Amino acid sequence: MAAGAGGLLAAAALLVAVTGPRPAPAELTDGNSEHLKREHSLMKPYQGAGSAAMPLWDFQGSTMVTSQYVRLTPDERSREGSIWNRVPCFLKDWELHVHFKIHGAGKKNLHGDGLALWYTQERLVPGPVFGSKDNFHGLAIFLDTYPNDEATERVFPYISAMVNNGSLTYDHSKDGRWTELAGCTADLRNQNHDTFLAIRYSRGRLTVMTDVEDRNEWKNCIDIAGVQLPTGYFFGASAGTGDLSDNHDIISMKLFQLMVEHPQEDETVDWTKIEPSVSLLKSPKDNVDDPTGNFRSGPLTGWKVFLLLLCALLGIIVCAVVGAVVFQKRQERNKRFY
Repeated sequence: MAAGAGGLLAAAALLVAVTGPRPAPAELTDGNSEHLKREHSLMKPYQGAGSAAMPLWDFQGSTMVTSQYVRLTPDERSREGSIWNRVPCFLKDWELHVHFKIHGAGKKNLHGDGLALWYTQERLVPGPVFGSKDNFHGLAIFLDTYPNDEATERVFPYISAMVNNGSLTYDHSKDGRWTELAGCTADLRNQNHDTFLAIRYSRGRLTVMTDVEDRNEWKNCIDIAGVQLPTGYFFGASAGTGDLSDNHDIISMKLFQLMVEHPQEDETVDWTKIEPSVSLLKSPKDNVDDPTGNFRSGPLTGWKVFLLLLCALLGIIVCAVVGAVVFQKRQERNKRFY
């Protein structure tokens, strides 16, 4: 009887494991202690769902708040929408977890344009960059689903990062390649499971990780040191469609404060006055993408090929002259022996 009861309990446990809800997404990317900052987080149940106002958050354009998601754009052409936190963030170290869903009726390469996540000085300013302002100040993470550059070798959807001090323009025709800091390919569209993205900024290091394969674990996408972002900027999300379209949904945005020690000299810095910047060994314009989403050296342009050929020709001529001189001297030496 006890054995039979044990079998029933084991079967019940197995049934719960199979049919129960999916475990929570992966925890913070490095296990640091953290605090959820509710004033910067968007979570269900959404207050003000179905109305034109939400506490702590503003939205505009085609954005629609339902009980299950915030839809930035419907699967319709020429739509754009955004949602922005009203409270500026004064944390120096933070990690943002975004639960999102991009889906639609369009088949391969017949959907677009994508979703953007922002930490910027400006908010609620519509524009051409995935429904938001160009020449922004701050950080943008782009989840681009459509390749505008027909010559590109990268595989879409593609996630990329950009830091701007207001002087850079996002080039849609090149999918932002000239201003991209780093990126990766991620199969995040039309998935039947939950999809997540984590953005971590701590001590000048920017890290982006994904959980889009239903494995409940973070996968590396972007890791850049030397990033300077000021405090007092706003978090937001936006999306846009053009001739092609998709549903772009935000299910949640959760911001965690990271408890990280800083050098004592950091206490004297006014972090609100820092200009967004990145210390790179070389400009992103010196890079192009490969199918894996990594960077490699730029292609050989016409003048580079000409210089290489010229150097090779000069090398051949020098070798020929040296060879002729050596041969002539040997001939003269051989004549003296006869």
